[in-house]
Amino acid sequence: MGEKQVLVKWKMLGANVKVLMLVLLSFCSWEISFVKASVSYDHKAVIINGQKRILISGSIHYPRSTPEMWPDLIQKAKDGGLDVIQTYVFWNGHEPTQGNYYFQDRYDLVRFIKLVQQAGLYVHLRIGPYVCAEWNYGGFPVWLKYVPGIEFRTDNGPFKAAMHKFTEKIVSMMKAEKLFQTQGGPIILSQIENEFGPVEWDIGAPGKAYAKWAAQMAVGLNTGVPWVMCKQDDAPDPVINTCNGFYCEKFVPNQNYKPKMWTEAWTGWFTEFGSAVPTRPAEDLAFSVARFIQSGGSFINYYMYHGGTNFGRTSGGFVATSYDYDAPIDEYGLLNEPKWGHLRDLHKAIKLCEPALVSVDPTVKSLGKNQEAHVFNSKSGKCAAFLANYDTTFSAKVSFGNAQYDLPPWSISVLPDCKTAVFNTARVGVQSSQKKFVPVINAFSWQSYIEETASSTDDNTFTKDGLWEQVYLTADASDYLWYMTDVNIDSNEGFLKNGQDPLLTIWSAGHALQVVINGQLSGTVYGSLENPKLTFSKNVKLRAGVNKISLLSTSVGLPNVGTHFEKWNAGVLGPVTLKGLNEGTRDISKQKWTYKIGLKGEALSLHTVSGSSSVEWAQGASLAQRQPMTWYKTTFNVPPGNDPLALDMGAMGKGMVWINGQSIGRHWPGYIGNGNCGGCNYAGTYTEKKCRTYCGKPSQRWYHVPRSWLKPSGNLLVVFEEWGGEPHWISLLKRTT
Repeated sequence: MGEKQVLVKWKMLGANVKVLMLVLLSFCSWEISFVKASVSYDHKAVIINGQKRILISGSIHYPRSTPEMWPDLIQKAKDGGLDVIQTYVFWNGHEPTQGNYYFQDRYDLVRFIKLVQQAGLYVHLRIGPYVCAEWNYGGFPVWLKYVPGIEFRTDNGPFKAAMHKFTEKIVSMMKAEKLFQTQGGPIILSQIENEFGPVEWDIGAPGKAYAKWAAQMAVGLNTGVPWVMCKQDDAPDPVINTCNGFYCEKFVPNQNYKPKMWTEAWTGWFTEFGSAVPTRPAEDLAFSVARFIQSGGSFINYYMYHGGTNFGRTSGGFVATSYDYDAPIDEYGLLNEPKWGHLRDLHKAIKLCEPALVSVDPTVKSLGKNQEAHVFNSKSGKCAAFLANYDTTFSAKVSFGNAQYDLPPWSISVLPDCKTAVFNTARVGVQSSQKKFVPVINAFSWQSYIEETASSTDDNTFTKDGLWEQVYLTADASDYLWYMTDVNIDSNEGFLKNGQDPLLTIWSAGHALQVVINGQLSGTVYGSLENPKLTFSKNVKLRAGVNKISLLSTSVGLPNVGTHFEKWNAGVLGPVTLKGLNEGTRDISKQKWTYKIGLKGEALSLHTVSGSSSVEWAQGASLAQRQPMTWYKTTFNVPPGNDPLALDMGAMGKGMVWINGQSIGRHWPGYIGNGNCGGCNYAGTYTEKKCRTYCGKPSQRWYHVPRSWLKPSGNLLVVFEEWGGEPHWISLLKRTT
């Protein structure tokens, strides 16, 4: 890169000439001191140790799989033609309580990065620390909500102080382990913030100031590798702005001396409870990547390359436990064919073109009404061409050079020598893999324990005036919060004589609600990702005297995207009214309410071996079935073999599942997938509403059981069922092809 490029590229934000020269001198000194290992960039590409590279990357999130799975996932990524593994850093997993850090087991970030390095791949570390990612609270630790005066993701002192501290913590860890490329490590890129551009647009000047601060803060940490900001058109120098989306060929970086990078090429879409399951055709995904490369793109990252599992309570609001994402490697670590193999072949073709791609910008030539060629013809004689047919219906025969080429609809052919077509995005030469679940344990011997409805006289309850927001009280320590109050009914009430029961109406911010009147379940309501708020409205049986109203409010993950995280709410916020009394309508919102965080079974740790022995369990003829608010437990021996395992929960409603004390996540097969599951044509612009499956069926029926969580015998399986289900239909399956 020339001096002029370097000078402009590394100018500091809003700097005058004097400051600019100081920055230039410090950059030159950085380049000299790490001459053996350097990362920079120019208009064409990221430059590693002096070599311009077309980089193929894939997202694998370390907490969404087990450490035992990591080596195989990384090797399959390498075999698929990847150069880079990209991952977020999950703040709430690493600092669950303020000042107390955790970097073990699935959160062993250093171990994960070193495994990537051992495989000979690079790392793009997206520190954020906001991640979105359909992850609980967008990756923010909930304790952040309680910091006095805080406002998230804006020009706010308390938030910036906390963000700076965590970012610096991660960078210092990476430096201590010598993991940046300039230290001989695999990290070639880092990301600060995440998809902040739309938020900045929404909040205005404070957002703009915050984005500028975040960039300056990151660059000031002196990692020796470039920083990026995705979906941030005004990313200040030297930070590179990048694109996220299903397609990014039209994206242009905000300065001509920055490379064209695609940090999230969406391989599919996430599954939400209550929705059909999205898929994305391999042909269209390959087409989008080839289209990006032919338009001058030099870095492409698949989001996700392996999606994995939202274990425990890590998923965002209404996001399913499975985070399969229709990725090239499926949730269980198996190849998703033909997608994995088709992309592998595409990567081979792109790599053959690399010398020409990094040397020159393309020349575009029309080949027909909806056809064109992008030709990279370098001064050294290297030539590569991409022949595109954008027609969604008809194939085309085009003339290019001295030959003719057949192009299927919505496809691109790759010619690494400008003569021979070695790959076409619509011609899939890989056989599809029809994966199936095979039962290995058809039935379990269950025991049951019925969760008691909370009472205002229980231990660990507290009373407040009026209705309080759920997360403020629970700090997200549990999905569950009991709201309890008494309603006095005079014996002269007319409804006691005429039989016209009063109407109880409850307005809640979500996400699900069970209403118990005098110990009897009166009804259940729940929201959705699009509309988490809910209303319960039903005529209820009340008696003369004191009536006990108990509301179990349930959160299903905290939202992961949007503005003003500190103001988001859940739970029964009211009003709560009774209509049809002698007085007309009674608002009981402002009277005294008693609260209890969590369930009795949670407090007793019934999901653990020691905790489960603390209560009497029913079995045999006394086993509870189709009974709401019930705990079930059983034991089993590990089945032989190495095939991935899953639980078939199709006969259950909603709740949580644990194996040997570890949560495999929320189950909710009772939420049936809505949507249009018509035919799926690869041609034409893809959206997450296209090519859906499992309409009219549970959004998620099967739940991943990591083999590494199992022991040879005596494995404890515990299910908490909120709605009522038939546990004798639960089975353990192996995932196979």
